[in-house]
Amino acid sequence: MEKILADIAADMLPDTAIPYHIILARICGALVLVALIGIDRESRSRPAGLRTHLLVGLAAAVFGILAGEITKAPLYQIEQVRIDPLRIVEAVTAGVAFLAAGLIVFGKGQVHGLTTGAGMWLAASIGLSTGYGFWIIGFFATAIGAIVLRLLYRVERWLQWK
Repeated sequence: MEKILADIAADMLPDTAIPYHIILARICGALVLVALIGIDRESRSRPAGLRTHLLVGLAAAVFGILAGEITKAPLYQIEQVRIDPLRIVEAVTAGVAFLAAGLIVFGKGQVHGLTTGAGMWLAASIGLSTGYGFWIIGFFATAIGAIVLRLLYRVERWLQWK
């Protein structure tokens, strides 16, 4: 019985190339960074706010982590299996583009939702950056994205008064 339970536990918590605490740090890091983008959208009452951005960033981080794990997993180290982690990036980009496109609305001669859609793309790129372990890229993207969303919003509003 102990052997069966040990086998079940080993199957539920398989060895990973990335230690568990690093996986958790990457996921949490993606959430913290993406939250900074989502909070801006939430504060402006946009359709894709904090929760949406967090889910996009979380999913992208998980896809990034999975891509790294799959490329190192012994199960996939056979000649018949060819793994390309860039396909994950392409799939996430296409999936988020689909979501973002649904937010863009044209009505009464104006386009709405472009910035929110772009924010979702940014959230996905931040999630992938941290998921793959490229923290500095995620930090830079978050900082610059926050500046663009906050500072340039104020500049746009100021220019409309002129």
